[in-house]
Amino acid sequence: MKIIVGLGNPGKKYDQARHNLGFAVIDQLATRTGETWQENKKFKAEIIQTTDYFLVKPLTFMNNSGEAVRAILNYYDLLTVNEAGEAMANSDLSEILTVIHDELDLPLGKYKISINSSAAGHRGVQSIIDHLQTQNFTRLRIGIATNKLDKIPSDVFVQKKFSRDEQKIVDNLMPQLLANF
Repeated sequence: MKIIVGLGNPGKKYDQARHNLGFAVIDQLATRTGETWQENKKFKAEIIQTTDYFLVKPLTFMNNSGEAVRAILNYYDLLTVNEAGEAMANSDLSEILTVIHDELDLPLGKYKISINSSAAGHRGVQSIIDHLQTQNFTRLRIGIATNKLDKIPSDVFVQKKFSRDEQKIVDNLMPQLLANF
């Protein structure tokens, strides 16, 4: 089973925010399955389980995304833990776990697949690394950087909606992103 996690913040307020690009991609994957999201309180997430994929939208806010991911990996015994139940450092989850998220270090319209790389300042990814005690998982990093980033703080920039022209770029990129799954 392949676990695919889309990062974002829950709630209508954040629906179109740049920071919710992971949610947007995983929602498109969900549409392909024909299934609907089911809330799972134990996992602190909305989930869709198919024969091929376990799709996840954490209901924790971005900075606590690791809670949901850890709960799922624990439940399915996919995380190596010691006798105290602590995650073993540097477990290789690259074939099991893919995290989809926005990336300030890449320009809008570009994406990169990374394995075993640092969070590079992304707090949602850092939360997952902290909870799993490994950065050795697959990430689909989707660029959101534009020249507007020079004019406002990054924490404000990621919460803003895409402009109409920016959204067209995202929409045109979506088929390429989905082709990775």
